[in-house]
Amino acid sequence: MDSLTQIVLGAAVGEAAIGKKVGNKAMLWGAIAGTIPDLDVLSKLFTDNVTANELHRGFSHSILFSVIMAPVLGWLIAKIYKNKEANWKDWTKLMFLGLFTHPILDAFTTWGTQLFWPLNYKVSFKNIFVVDPLYTIPFLVLVIITMFYKRTNPKRRKINNLGIIISSIYMLITLGLKWYTYHKFKLSLESQNIVYKEIQTKPTPLNSLLWTTNVETEHSFMIGYYSLLDEDDHIDFSEFPKNHHLLGEMKNDPLIPRLITLSEGWYTIEKVQNKTYFNDLRFGQLGMGADASRFVFSYELYYDANGELKAKERERKMEEASPMLKKLFARVLGNKS
Repeated sequence: MDSLTQIVLGAAVGEAAIGKKVGNKAMLWGAIAGTIPDLDVLSKLFTDNVTANELHRGFSHSILFSVIMAPVLGWLIAKIYKNKEANWKDWTKLMFLGLFTHPILDAFTTWGTQLFWPLNYKVSFKNIFVVDPLYTIPFLVLVIITMFYKRTNPKRRKINNLGIIISSIYMLITLGLKWYTYHKFKLSLESQNIVYKEIQTKPTPLNSLLWTTNVETEHSFMIGYYSLLDEDDHIDFSEFPKNHHLLGEMKNDPLIPRLITLSEGWYTIEKVQNKTYFNDLRFGQLGMGADASRFVFSYELYYDANGELKAKERERKMEEASPMLKKLFARVLGNKS
């Protein structure tokens, strides 16, 4: 999830852990703990795009990391406050919950997380977008309200717990919506006699009403959209040829298997003006439908001056965001045109 959401969750679990003992200090250190796992993004400063994306949500998002770092950070915080209000065990408990709930929340998103690192397996339920105001805003409001009550006031714990409960209920609702829309996509494919190998579903940006699916067929991938506000259940699917043969000799380079692993096999190859692009389909399109051929994650493949194959993330133009969001929310409301 986005940084703000992780800060809110971290603050809430910090309060739940030892808020009665240390007050808003628990929220502060919980928020810090909820931020720490995402410091792995700093790897982009020292390495290439592909390696950085491989490292993201890896070790720092694992159970092992939480177990190792919690007592170390707990000891440091206890030293800062000299055990006046809470001891090392208290701070260790807080830091573990802050560190551990971060990857648990991330596991519900499309990217997923290597919760069981060093095992090369990502947990990804794909039932919530990385930024979802309906999850974050009520949670944030209740956490802020909690801060204004004294640590001994019983209302403080009740309000904080309410934020955790509401956000958790919403998460369960999105799991139900994923199951419901999955069957809508599946039935539509079958009614159109589309033979497929695999299907994945996920919510579109900033909401849980409009869902999209990636469908793998023998020679292509298909993408469709379904809104809970649609007047009918018919779903139009846009087709994108795999074109894996366009890799040519590049397929023998060690970089390509890494990209395939990163995309979990959901990728297409395209050539545009003599440039070769590797499209990772898991995170959807920049836009919607067959006309939106660009994907959120796309790498330009090229050989550098030394003849080494490189992958550079395709540039995203910020000026395109506004019209895309307008189309998105129009589609959320059931407008298929």
